Amino acid sequence: MMRTVVVVGTLLLGIGAAIAQQDVAVKQDNLMRLQGKSMYGVFLKMTKGEIPYDQKAVDAGIAALEESVPTISTVFATNPKEDVVNSNYGSSQKIWQNKADFDSKVPVVSKTIAEVKGSIKDTASLKAAYDSIQAKCADCHDTYRVKLK
Repeated sequence: MMRTVVVVGTLLLGIGAAIAQQDVAVKQDNLMRLQGKSMYGVFLKMTKGEIPYDQKAVDAGIAALEESVPTISTVFATNPKEDVVNSNYGSSQKIWQNKADFDSKVPVVSKTIAEVKGSIKDTASLKAAYDSIQAKCADCHDTYRVKLK
C-alpha cells in the first residue's frame, strides 16, 4: 500500500513538473506572439500597404510594445526545457547559457521604442520606426530564437 502511494505521488509530481514547464514555455510564446501582433500584424502590414494606415492602431501597438518588452527578461527567467507544441519558433538554450547577454538586449529594444514613439505620423515614418525596432529585435532573435518548423 505504501509503495502505491509513493509511486502515485511520484507520478503526480512528475506530471505537475511537466505541466509547469509547458506553462512557462506557453507564457514565453504568448509574449512573443503579442509583440509580433504589433510588429507584423499591424506595423509591417501597414508599411506594405496591406492594411490602411491607422494612427490609433499604431499608437496602440507602440503602447503594447512599451508595456510588454520590459517583461521579456522576467518571462524568460526560467528555462522550460521544451517548446510549445505546434509552435513555429522556440527559445534557444543559449538564452540560459548566456542570460546576461540576453537580458542586456531588452533595454536596447525599449529605448528604441521610446525614441520612435511620437515620431510616427504616416506610413513613411512608420516604416522607419518599424525598421529601427525590428533591427533591435533581430539582434536577439538571430541568436536566441530557433526555427522549429
